[in-house]
Amino acid sequence: QVQLVESGGGLVQPGGSLRLSCAASRTIFTLYATGWYRQAPGKQRELVAVITSGGGTRTADSVKGRFTISRDSAKNTVSLQMNSLKPEDTAVYYCYAVERPFSGPVWGQGTQVTVSS
Repeated sequence: QVQLVESGGGLVQPGGSLRLSCAASRTIFTLYATGWYRQAPGKQRELVAVITSGGGTRTADSVKGRFTISRDSAKNTVSLQMNSLKPEDTAVYYCYAVERPFSGPVWGQGTQVTVSS
């Protein structure tokens, strides 16, 4: 089973930027899909962005135009560049991977993102 390790969370002011990274224990291109979910206190976990093995991407409407997902095959990482952050973006962000079609997701440990002045 692939292992995922996130980094890059922290505290940022509204309007600021953060970059989250997720390092995978195997080649990114062999994974069916990788991406990010987030969970705010008292809310359900929601999809933020996903990138497929073929390179297709999808982002949630709530972050479209502000967040960008990308991958680095040399480093086996998937990154989430977050710009123009808002207080409502505050959440624990989880990296996830689906190793093959119809398999369940594998989760990282999560990283806290707090947007506050």
